[in-house]
Amino acid sequence: MGDTILKIGNSTIQHGKENNRIYLMKMDKRDTFDIIPKLDELAKQHNYTKIFAKIPASSKQLFLDNEYVIEANVPNFYKGTEDAFFMGKYFSAERKIIHNQATIEHVLETALKKEKVKRIFSLNEHFEYRKARPQDAPEMADVYKLIFESYPFPIHQPSYIQKTMEKNIEYFGVWHKGNIVALASSEMDLETQNVEMTDFATLPEYRGNKFALYLLDKMEQEMHNKGIKTAYTIARAVSYGMNSTFAKMGYTYSGTLVNNTNISGSLESMNVWYKPI
Repeated sequence: MGDTILKIGNSTIQHGKENNRIYLMKMDKRDTFDIIPKLDELAKQHNYTKIFAKIPASSKQLFLDNEYVIEANVPNFYKGTEDAFFMGKYFSAERKIIHNQATIEHVLETALKKEKVKRIFSLNEHFEYRKARPQDAPEMADVYKLIFESYPFPIHQPSYIQKTMEKNIEYFGVWHKGNIVALASSEMDLETQNVEMTDFATLPEYRGNKFALYLLDKMEQEMHNKGIKTAYTIARAVSYGMNSTFAKMGYTYSGTLVNNTNISGSLESMNVWYKPI
Protein backbone atom coordinates (compact mmCIF):
# COMPACT_ATOMS: atom_id res chain seq x y z
CA MET A 1 0.00 0.00 0.00
CA GLY A 2 1.60 3.27 -1.11
CA ASP A 3 1.36 6.65 0.56
CA THR A 4 -1.79 8.73 0.09
CA ILE A 5 -2.09 11.99 -1.86
CA LEU A 6 -4.83 14.33 -0.64
CA LYS A 7 -5.82 17.95 -0.09
CA ILE A 8 -5.55 19.92 3.13
CA GLY A 9 -7.45 23.10 2.46
CA ASN A 10 -6.25 24.11 -1.01
CA SER A 11 -2.81 22.52 -0.61
CA THR A 12 -1.67 19.09 -1.78
CA ILE A 13 0.13 16.65 0.49
CA GLN A 14 1.35 13.07 0.39
CA HIS A 15 1.60 11.04 3.59
CA GLY A 16 2.04 7.48 4.74
CA LYS A 17 4.23 4.87 6.41
CA GLU A 18 6.12 4.02 3.18
CA ASN A 19 8.18 7.18 3.61
CA ASN A 20 7.17 7.68 7.26
CA ARG A 21 6.57 11.33 6.56
CA ILE A 22 4.25 14.04 5.29
CA TYR A 23 5.26 15.77 2.05
CA LEU A 24 3.70 19.19 1.46
CA MET A 25 3.93 18.96 -2.32
CA LYS A 26 2.13 22.14 -3.29
CA MET A 27 1.23 24.84 -0.79
CA ASP A 28 -1.55 27.27 -1.57
CA LYS A 29 -0.87 30.69 -0.06
CA ARG A 30 -4.47 30.84 1.17
CA ASP A 31 -3.50 28.09 3.64
CA THR A 32 -0.42 29.90 4.97
CA PHE A 33 -1.55 30.30 8.59
CA ASP A 34 -3.61 27.10 8.87
CA ILE A 35 -1.37 24.51 7.25
CA ILE A 36 1.40 24.22 9.88
CA PRO A 37 -0.77 23.13 12.84
CA LYS A 38 -2.72 20.77 10.57
CA LEU A 39 0.50 19.11 9.39
CA ASP A 40 1.72 18.81 12.99
CA GLU A 41 -1.54 17.20 14.05
CA LEU A 42 -1.41 14.68 11.19
CA ALA A 43 2.24 13.84 11.93
CA LYS A 44 1.53 13.20 15.61
CA GLN A 45 -1.60 11.21 14.80
CA HIS A 46 0.40 8.77 12.65
CA ASN A 47 3.74 9.00 14.52
CA TYR A 48 5.56 10.22 11.41
CA THR A 49 9.20 11.15 11.94
CA LYS A 50 9.45 13.94 9.33
CA ILE A 51 7.47 16.61 7.54
CA PHE A 52 9.00 17.65 4.21
CA ALA A 53 7.60 20.93 2.87
CA LYS A 54 8.12 22.67 -0.47
CA ILE A 55 7.04 26.25 0.11
CA PRO A 56 7.25 29.77 -1.40
CA ALA A 57 9.83 32.19 0.02
CA SER A 58 7.05 34.38 1.42
CA SER A 59 6.21 31.59 3.92
CA LYS A 60 9.80 30.72 4.87
CA GLN A 61 9.98 32.68 8.13
CA LEU A 62 6.70 31.27 9.41
CA PHE A 63 7.99 27.72 8.90
CA LEU A 64 11.37 28.59 10.49
CA ASP A 65 9.49 29.92 13.51
CA ASN A 66 7.76 26.52 13.79
CA GLU A 67 10.87 24.33 14.01
CA TYR A 68 11.45 23.72 10.30
CA VAL A 69 14.98 23.84 8.88
CA ILE A 70 15.99 24.80 5.35
CA GLU A 71 17.43 21.83 3.45
CA ALA A 72 17.49 23.24 -0.10
CA ASN A 73 16.17 26.13 -2.14
CA VAL A 74 15.41 26.79 -5.80
CA PRO A 75 15.57 30.40 -7.08
CA ASN A 76 12.71 31.71 -9.22
CA PHE A 77 10.75 28.49 -8.77
CA TYR A 78 7.29 30.03 -8.93
CA LYS A 79 6.56 31.66 -12.30
CA GLY A 80 10.22 32.59 -12.66
CA THR A 81 9.92 35.19 -9.89
CA GLU A 82 9.59 33.70 -6.37
CA ASP A 83 12.05 31.28 -4.77
CA ALA A 84 11.05 27.93 -3.28
CA PHE A 85 12.41 26.49 -0.06
CA PHE A 86 12.55 22.78 0.69
CA MET A 87 12.19 22.48 4.46
CA GLY A 88 12.16 19.68 6.99
CA LYS A 89 10.70 19.25 10.46
CA TYR A 90 11.81 16.24 12.47
CA PHE A 91 9.92 14.33 15.14
CA SER A 92 12.78 11.87 15.73
CA ALA A 93 16.43 12.57 16.55
CA GLU A 94 17.44 9.41 14.68
CA ARG A 95 15.93 10.61 11.42
CA LYS A 96 18.19 13.68 11.47
CA ILE A 97 21.36 11.58 11.48
CA ILE A 98 23.08 10.92 8.14
CA HIS A 99 24.87 7.59 8.55
CA ASN A 100 26.54 7.58 5.12
CA GLN A 101 27.79 11.17 5.13
CA ALA A 102 31.20 10.32 3.64
CA THR A 103 29.63 8.54 0.65
CA ILE A 104 27.19 11.38 0.03
CA GLU A 105 30.01 13.94 0.15
CA HIS A 106 32.14 11.92 -2.27
CA VAL A 107 29.24 11.54 -4.73
CA LEU A 108 28.66 15.31 -4.66
CA GLU A 109 32.36 16.15 -5.01
CA THR A 110 32.59 13.77 -7.98
CA ALA A 111 29.52 15.30 -9.65
CA LEU A 112 30.66 18.89 -9.15
CA LYS A 113 33.96 18.13 -10.91
CA LYS A 114 32.21 16.95 -14.07
CA GLU A 115 32.60 19.10 -17.14
CA LYS A 116 29.44 20.50 -18.66
CA VAL A 117 28.23 18.64 -21.73
CA LYS A 118 29.11 20.54 -24.91
CA ARG A 119 26.96 18.41 -27.17
CA ILE A 120 24.22 15.86 -26.65
CA PHE A 121 24.89 12.43 -28.02
CA SER A 122 22.38 11.27 -30.59
CA LEU A 123 20.90 7.78 -30.59
CA ASN A 124 22.32 5.29 -33.03
CA GLU A 125 20.03 3.65 -35.57
CA HIS A 126 19.26 0.68 -33.32
CA PHE A 127 17.40 2.81 -30.77
CA GLU A 128 14.16 4.81 -30.97
CA TYR A 129 13.18 7.82 -28.84
CA ARG A 130 9.59 8.91 -28.27
CA LYS A 131 7.10 9.97 -25.61
CA ALA A 132 5.41 7.11 -23.81
CA ARG A 133 1.73 6.39 -24.43
CA PRO A 134 -0.96 4.96 -22.13
CA GLN A 135 -0.61 1.52 -23.76
CA ASP A 136 3.07 1.50 -22.74
CA ALA A 137 2.19 1.65 -19.03
CA PRO A 138 2.35 -2.11 -18.24
CA GLU A 139 5.85 -2.43 -19.70
CA MET A 140 6.92 0.83 -18.02
CA ALA A 141 5.75 -0.48 -14.65
CA ASP A 142 7.77 -3.67 -15.22
CA VAL A 143 10.90 -1.61 -15.90
CA TYR A 144 10.39 0.41 -12.73
CA LYS A 145 9.80 -2.75 -10.69
CA LEU A 146 13.09 -4.11 -11.95
CA ILE A 147 15.08 -0.96 -11.19
CA PHE A 148 13.50 0.18 -7.90
CA GLU A 149 12.73 -2.13 -5.00
CA SER A 150 10.69 0.70 -3.50
CA TYR A 151 9.72 4.17 -4.70
CA PRO A 152 8.02 7.21 -3.12
CA PHE A 153 5.19 7.09 -5.67
CA PRO A 154 3.45 3.96 -7.07
CA ILE A 155 5.17 3.86 -10.48
CA HIS A 156 5.13 0.07 -10.20
CA GLN A 157 1.41 0.23 -11.03
CA PRO A 158 0.32 0.68 -14.69
CA SER A 159 -2.90 2.35 -13.53
CA TYR A 160 -0.94 5.03 -11.66
CA ILE A 161 1.25 5.73 -14.70
CA GLN A 162 -1.80 6.04 -16.96
CA LYS A 163 -3.57 8.30 -14.47
CA THR A 164 -0.58 10.65 -14.21
CA MET A 165 -0.27 10.78 -18.00
CA GLU A 166 -3.80 12.20 -18.08
CA LYS A 167 -2.89 14.88 -15.55
CA ASN A 168 0.53 16.49 -15.29
CA ILE A 169 3.28 14.00 -16.12
CA GLU A 170 4.86 13.26 -19.49
CA TYR A 171 7.05 10.16 -19.79
CA PHE A 172 9.92 9.82 -22.25
CA GLY A 173 11.73 6.69 -23.30
CA VAL A 174 14.24 4.88 -25.45
CA TRP A 175 13.20 1.66 -27.16
CA HIS A 176 15.33 -1.16 -28.61
CA LYS A 177 13.72 -3.75 -30.87
CA GLY A 178 10.31 -2.65 -29.62
CA ASN A 179 11.21 -2.90 -25.92
CA ILE A 180 11.75 -0.11 -23.40
CA VAL A 181 15.38 0.20 -22.29
CA ALA A 182 15.34 3.66 -20.61
CA LEU A 183 12.70 5.95 -19.11
CA ALA A 184 12.33 9.35 -17.46
CA SER A 185 9.48 11.74 -16.74
CA SER A 186 8.62 15.42 -16.43
CA GLU A 187 6.21 16.25 -13.62
CA MET A 188 4.88 19.63 -14.67
CA ASP A 189 3.30 22.45 -12.73
CA LEU A 190 2.14 24.59 -15.62
CA GLU A 191 0.46 27.09 -13.29
CA THR A 192 3.69 27.98 -11.49
CA GLN A 193 5.93 27.17 -14.48
CA ASN A 194 8.27 24.60 -12.94
CA VAL A 195 8.95 20.94 -13.64
CA GLU A 196 10.51 18.06 -11.73
CA MET A 197 12.74 15.88 -13.91
CA THR A 198 12.36 12.46 -12.36
CA ASP A 199 11.76 8.69 -12.65
CA PHE A 200 15.02 8.00 -14.51
CA ALA A 201 15.58 4.30 -15.12
CA THR A 202 17.86 2.45 -17.55
CA LEU A 203 17.99 -1.33 -17.78
CA PRO A 204 21.34 -2.58 -16.40
CA GLU A 205 22.51 -4.10 -19.69
CA TYR A 206 21.99 -0.76 -21.49
CA ARG A 207 23.83 1.51 -19.05
CA GLY A 208 26.78 3.45 -20.44
CA ASN A 209 24.85 4.65 -23.50
CA LYS A 210 24.20 8.10 -21.96
CA PHE A 211 20.44 7.62 -22.25
CA ALA A 212 19.79 9.75 -19.13
CA LEU A 213 21.66 12.70 -20.68
CA TYR A 214 19.85 12.19 -23.97
CA LEU A 215 16.41 12.04 -22.32
CA LEU A 216 17.09 15.01 -20.04
CA ASP A 217 18.05 17.15 -23.03
CA LYS A 218 14.87 16.17 -24.89
CA MET A 219 12.77 16.81 -21.79
CA GLU A 220 14.25 20.28 -21.32
CA GLN A 221 13.39 21.18 -24.90
CA GLU A 222 9.82 19.93 -24.48
CA MET A 223 9.34 21.78 -21.19
CA HIS A 224 10.82 25.03 -22.49
CA ASN A 225 8.34 24.90 -25.37
CA LYS A 226 5.49 24.62 -22.85
CA GLY A 227 6.54 27.83 -21.10
CA ILE A 228 8.23 26.17 -18.12
CA LYS A 229 10.88 28.44 -16.59
CA THR A 230 12.61 26.26 -13.98
CA ALA A 231 13.57 22.58 -13.96
CA TYR A 232 14.68 20.72 -10.85
CA THR A 233 15.27 17.22 -9.60
CA ILE A 234 15.37 15.37 -6.29
CA ALA A 235 18.10 12.77 -6.87
CA ARG A 236 19.36 9.96 -4.64
CA ALA A 237 22.33 11.45 -2.80
CA VAL A 238 24.30 8.18 -3.14
CA SER A 239 23.82 7.91 -6.92
CA TYR A 240 27.00 8.82 -8.79
CA GLY A 241 25.20 8.46 -12.12
CA MET A 242 22.21 10.72 -11.52
CA ASN A 243 24.08 13.49 -9.66
CA SER A 244 26.73 13.52 -12.38
CA THR A 245 24.07 13.61 -15.10
CA PHE A 246 22.49 16.76 -13.70
CA ALA A 247 25.87 18.38 -13.04
CA LYS A 248 26.96 17.71 -16.62
CA MET A 249 23.76 19.30 -17.90
CA GLY A 250 24.43 22.54 -16.04
CA TYR A 251 22.16 22.08 -13.02
CA THR A 252 23.14 23.74 -9.72
CA TYR A 253 23.25 21.74 -6.47
CA SER A 254 21.22 23.47 -3.76
CA GLY A 255 21.03 21.15 -0.76
CA THR A 256 20.41 17.68 0.65
CA LEU A 257 17.09 16.44 2.04
CA VAL A 258 18.05 14.26 5.01
CA ASN A 259 16.65 10.70 5.20
CA ASN A 260 13.80 11.90 3.07
CA THR A 261 12.60 9.24 0.66
CA ASN A 262 11.98 5.49 0.65
CA ILE A 263 13.66 4.43 -2.57
CA SER A 264 15.39 1.19 -3.56
CA GLY A 265 14.42 -0.49 -0.30
CA SER A 266 15.30 2.05 2.41
CA LEU A 267 15.05 5.68 3.49
CA GLU A 268 17.66 7.73 1.65
CA SER A 269 18.87 11.31 1.62
CA MET A 270 18.21 13.18 -1.62
CA ASN A 271 20.04 16.00 -3.42
CA VAL A 272 18.19 18.92 -5.03
CA TRP A 273 19.51 20.31 -8.33
CA TYR A 274 17.92 23.08 -10.42
CA LYS A 275 18.34 24.92 -13.73
CA PRO A 276 16.56 27.81 -15.49
CA ILE A 277 15.33 26.56 -18.86
